[in-house]
Amino acid sequence: MKNRISRLGSLLLTLLPLSAVLVKADRLPASSRLTLERIHGTEEFKEKRFELRWLEDGTRYTFLRKTKEGSHKGSREIWLATAGKDQQSQLLVSSKELVPKDAEQPLDIDGYSFSSDLSLLLLYTNSKRVWRRKSRGDYWILNLSSKSLQQLGGKDAAPSSLMFAKLSPDGKQVAYVRGRNIHIESLPDHAIRTLTTSNSKQVFNGRFDWVYEEELGIRDGFRWSPDSRAIAYWQFDESGVRQHTMLDHVSARYPRLTRFAYPKVGQKNAACRGGVVEVDTGKTTWLQVPGDPREHYLARMEWAGPENSDELILQQLNRAQDTKLIMLAQRRDGAVRTILKEHDPAWVVMHNDLHWTPKGANFTWTSERDGWEQLYRVSRDGKEITKLTPGSFDIDLQHVDQDGHWAYFLASPDNPAQRYLYRVGLDGKGLTRLTPESEKRGTHSYRISPTGAFAVWTRSDADTPSVTRLIRLPDHRVIKILEANEELHRKVEALKLAPVEFFQVKIAEDIHLPARCIRPPDLDRSHKYPLLVYVYGEPAGQVVRDNWGGLWHHMLAQQGYVIMSFDNRGSRSPLGRAWRREAFRKIGILPPRDQAAAVRTVLKERPWLDPERIGSWGWSGGGSMSLNAIFKFPDLYQTAIAVASVPDQRHYDTIYQERYMGLPGENRKAFHEGSPINFAQNLEGNLLLIHGAADDNCHYQTYLKLVDRLIEHNKPFSMMTYPRGTHSINEGKNARRHVYETMTRFLHEKMPPGPR
Repeated sequence: MKNRISRLGSLLLTLLPLSAVLVKADRLPASSRLTLERIHGTEEFKEKRFELRWLEDGTRYTFLRKTKEGSHKGSREIWLATAGKDQQSQLLVSSKELVPKDAEQPLDIDGYSFSSDLSLLLLYTNSKRVWRRKSRGDYWILNLSSKSLQQLGGKDAAPSSLMFAKLSPDGKQVAYVRGRNIHIESLPDHAIRTLTTSNSKQVFNGRFDWVYEEELGIRDGFRWSPDSRAIAYWQFDESGVRQHTMLDHVSARYPRLTRFAYPKVGQKNAACRGGVVEVDTGKTTWLQVPGDPREHYLARMEWAGPENSDELILQQLNRAQDTKLIMLAQRRDGAVRTILKEHDPAWVVMHNDLHWTPKGANFTWTSERDGWEQLYRVSRDGKEITKLTPGSFDIDLQHVDQDGHWAYFLASPDNPAQRYLYRVGLDGKGLTRLTPESEKRGTHSYRISPTGAFAVWTRSDADTPSVTRLIRLPDHRVIKILEANEELHRKVEALKLAPVEFFQVKIAEDIHLPARCIRPPDLDRSHKYPLLVYVYGEPAGQVVRDNWGGLWHHMLAQQGYVIMSFDNRGSRSPLGRAWRREAFRKIGILPPRDQAAAVRTVLKERPWLDPERIGSWGWSGGGSMSLNAIFKFPDLYQTAIAVASVPDQRHYDTIYQERYMGLPGENRKAFHEGSPINFAQNLEGNLLLIHGAADDNCHYQTYLKLVDRLIEHNKPFSMMTYPRGTHSINEGKNARRHVYETMTRFLHEKMPPGPR
């Protein structure tokens, strides 16, 4: 009978509106009380950013602004401004100029670029998402002199069928991907030619497969030569790669099937090669890159200098990703020679930090070869390597000025949660912090002009939303405020939130984990409060950051929860190579142990935390970590929420999982120990599983396999599926709000808030 009453109570709680179970926070004034309606149901707390595009001269920039009146009210127009001058911004492209023939409304701007002389505007609109980003859409050309507006692709082009359109450097042609090939369109007469060939549905050119996009961060698969006479491009052959299947049950009367090549750990990869096609002849010269194209990754390919149309520079990874070769390739005959080699016993890091000096004699390079991610200058032949940033700290390269004098980077030598701007000369001299010393905390990001004379500076911290300013460099003098977020600042001030605390947790001798804490504003240390740990924990991310974030955790704190996060060893925290490599071949093994050790330490150090109410939640890798937490440490965690998790590492992709775990055949025991599904039988507490049925990244299949395993062990648990949900679960009306309402309700039921 007791169990029946308990189940009835749970059912009633599920059916009640969330407001009925929120008691403690209701005592706050309305202006100070956070609710899910305020966070997700309105734009009350939406943070505004100022987005601009610097022009090549380094002083002028363009930006979008909505029209405030007229028949085109709300449409976006393109404006032009000059940094360092008080003159008013001027309208460059009006909404009227973006109205196609026989249409009434202007095109909606999803992206844009200009020719170097600003005579042509390439406009991207009607965009559709392909996996993570909206990379397929329609492209138009606006001639700013004649005011003619022309859609690209020809009359037979289907809507939203073009990808990655780019003007040639001389402004005479546009290249784009449609279907499986690269096409070029002449701007004087709009004649279209297909430059590449594909004799199979499994062979495509100029774009990437799923795993390259997701794990190597590249989507646009072709590069114009500086002389506009050739295009370098990637070609993929997916034959033999096993396909993943997804079903859409809700968009039509019958289910819709999506199948795409997805190589899981240990399985066959697509073959990838690089070539250069001559625009005049359509002839492709294939680059003679050594190694099996299915067992290596052609991770980067660029022209070898701003004015060099004869050579390309390539970066190739072996499948184990412990070796990276940097090669120079010849356009005319495809010959390739290696000029630099990076090796790490664990894994090497891919980056976009190769920038040429003006005459192409040297390039910048970042490497962890000396124990920290540092900046180097490398000669063109790779024989001279000069370290530019000596010191025991990691750097994040942001910009190299076009004159080749200075490199700008973010770093935080004293606090891994923060970021500040520095610069150093490419001669190794003049290392200087540019963010003012008066800025004692926070995360500072910069969009630096090509010359390095100006920058857009955005600053926030964990207690303060962002402010964006235009500044002069190197003195960091503020020229103007671009976005103050004044209303948001007032709203946040009225919430009267407790300051976010940053600290360290000692889990062993000489091992301290970065940590942060959000506590109830009126915390009474004579009582005990539930602790909810927000976790990620994998090598791809860092959660203990001093920047403005979401308000859901603050809402929970108002209701009586303490929320903490810890960056375990192996996380992407700027604490050196050794810290990040600690998790090599121990994903799902070492990180959960570190997290559990941190929880045990804070329970000892903070007696106002309730050991009977400890929970963990996370998304993606954090969802997997939360599963490991409640399955492997059932004596410590009573509650867990796993969103979009990977219960079995064998079901994740080759590039990511093999980078950190090796091949399953070589590391079989660790794959088993690191996969939470193999410990589902240990579940004793409260578990909520949330997943999107259309998740192409962390598959719905793995979620169902865990569900099946839990049923096999007769374990009670809760689950929620979002039929349209991809990895972000943001598809369909109210989806994101529903996720957070579901999690909040579960926490209130299973781990009640407030002091005891």
